[in-house]
Amino acid sequence: MILVVVGATGTGKSELGLALAERLATHGLRAEIVNGDAMQLYRGMDIGTAKLLPVERRGIPHHLLDVLEVTDEASVARYQQDARGAIEEILARGAVPLLVGGSMLYVAAVLTDFRFPGTDPGIRAKWEAVHAERGTTELHIELARQDSGAAEAIGPHNARRIIRALEVIELTGEPFGVGLAARDTPWRPYVQLGLSLERELLTPRLDARVERMWRLGLLDEVRALRDRGLEQGATASRAIGYAQALAQLRGDCEEVAAIAETAALTRRYARRQVSWFRRDGSIEWLDALDPGLAQRAEDRVMAALETAGEAGDAP
Repeated sequence: MILVVVGATGTGKSELGLALAERLATHGLRAEIVNGDAMQLYRGMDIGTAKLLPVERRGIPHHLLDVLEVTDEASVARYQQDARGAIEEILARGAVPLLVGGSMLYVAAVLTDFRFPGTDPGIRAKWEAVHAERGTTELHIELARQDSGAAEAIGPHNARRIIRALEVIELTGEPFGVGLAARDTPWRPYVQLGLSLERELLTPRLDARVERMWRLGLLDEVRALRDRGLEQGATASRAIGYAQALAQLRGDCEEVAAIAETAALTRRYARRQVSWFRRDGSIEWLDALDPGLAQRAEDRVMAALETAGEAGDAP
């Protein structure tokens, strides 16, 4: 069985993942964490993604962190293959895979029977031409008209993925996210926990997190990554916080504006995450600020493992 922790950015997913892994160890079960955050795949993108440093991982094995260069293009299809491979290896070792992250399409592609159709150069060229003529915003509006769920998950700024979604819709005649609704055909059995936090409590946490990124040295991190080709990276260069830091380094905006834009985009992204995950009936929601959060998560996970017969002889 796969254990999953999801939720909006800033709700404490990484900490709960660590706590769960440690608590499973008291039951004689070894857990290994699989990263479910698309931007944490990138080597060197640490501060802006709140990536746990090796010394913060408490000796718990982590997979799919720092596996891409900033010049590489991340894709859901590649991630699905890599994450499922890591999960199968963890299961083969007799350990428990714990998928932790908030990248909606990425997590869903691992858990459900999500299949990736082929490509059609003609269709893609057509939508690329539309993008060149009308821009990303208009293209996103078109995607929202055809598949509101995919438009919400992708967001209004990622032209490459918007074009791909429109290509798939035209190629298959089905919504781009059709496979994400296949909850009755999971790839492997899983139990999915979601961390919930009211917006009025989450918003100040997100704003403080963005300001902390700059204090911790995001500009220096981005400056070093720029030397490694960040500006040429099709995916990494558009990451929230990194795009704004690049603009500041180029002199296109002042720091206060870069921070404000990053905070606004982070809040917007969190709202999309909440909306997406709330539509998933398989998620069992937990209060992110509950003092007994780790215990509640442990109880639910152990019950699921015992029902599945995977707890073995653990006490």
